[in-house]
Amino acid sequence: MLRKRIMAALAAGVMAAALAVIAPTATSQAEVSAQACSYTNWVQGQWYTTGSIVKFEGAYYIAEHDNPGYSPTVSTWYWEPTSCDGGGGGGGGTCTYTDWVQGQWYVTGNIVKFEGNFYIAEHDNPGYSPTVSTWYWEPYNCNGGGGGGGGGGDFVVSEAQFNQMFPSRNSFYTYSGLVTAMSSFPAFAKTGGDTIQRQEAAAFLANASHETGGLVYIREINQSGDYCDENRPYGCPAGDRNYYGRGPIQLSWNFNYKAAGDYLGINLLGSPDLVATDAAISWKAALWYWNTQTGPGTMTPHNAMVNQRGFGETIRSINGSIECNGGGPGQVQNRVAKYQQFTGILGVSPGGNLTC
Repeated sequence: MLRKRIMAALAAGVMAAALAVIAPTATSQAEVSAQACSYTNWVQGQWYTTGSIVKFEGAYYIAEHDNPGYSPTVSTWYWEPTSCDGGGGGGGGTCTYTDWVQGQWYVTGNIVKFEGNFYIAEHDNPGYSPTVSTWYWEPYNCNGGGGGGGGGGDFVVSEAQFNQMFPSRNSFYTYSGLVTAMSSFPAFAKTGGDTIQRQEAAAFLANASHETGGLVYIREINQSGDYCDENRPYGCPAGDRNYYGRGPIQLSWNFNYKAAGDYLGINLLGSPDLVATDAAISWKAALWYWNTQTGPGTMTPHNAMVNQRGFGETIRSINGSIECNGGGPGQVQNRVAKYQQFTGILGVSPGGNLTC
């Protein structure tokens, strides 16, 4: 996105204000007994108070803060995974676990307890943090050996198709990192029928391809630009030259790092390079923009695709007049060509309104 996010400032600022991160208390609400608990199935839009336990996509979550029915897998500051044996019913059970130790080697399948929650190693790792290195760890539902923290189900893009789309990609941009990140955005490529789902997946990946040269570049090539809006009260703690573009959508500007970090429960304002060093976080930051930000457009790219407004509206939401309305016809055409290529791989029509 380079320096093209100025017009996203208002939207990002509003979100940052609404979801400003406050450090959790030392004693987490998630540190509850692994015995029977009282829970209800999560309902979107229902008010939940701190300590409420819900079941969502087969896993249990406890409210860390009062909230008006935010998604447990998206609004991770408000919710944390917890252990529950089924809410006063039968069939108890416990996990065999050890407390997580930084720097200790873990192999796939190891279960650890970290800050009151359980996590299972998805990949061997030398003691990476379960809440930061989310490609290596997933929340685990400790209910007598049951499954983990719920994924996004089958992605309409197979790993073979992903590799076909990005034959020269940087190994940092893993397919598994993308699929892991998608669990935080359950509506992405899961809304509407099969055609719309495939079109949205193709649109997201086509824009990512354009922004990164085919998923080759992790960081913006020219890193000398000043992407610090010093009028923001939180400033630029990582340095005013350290908010250049990173990741699949080239997230840039301090206000975008702040808003994305608040939404994801990660301090991206203080540590923006997490978007360039953790594959799952990198994909999550891109999906955050795609699913929640209108940028210089009038709708999120996600809504543009699921409401069949066309691929051109996704370009507008990412770069606005920089490319649209005659601003950069060559760049627009490059994005469109990539989108048409990817829809061809997925066997779906690209639909109308391809340009902006």
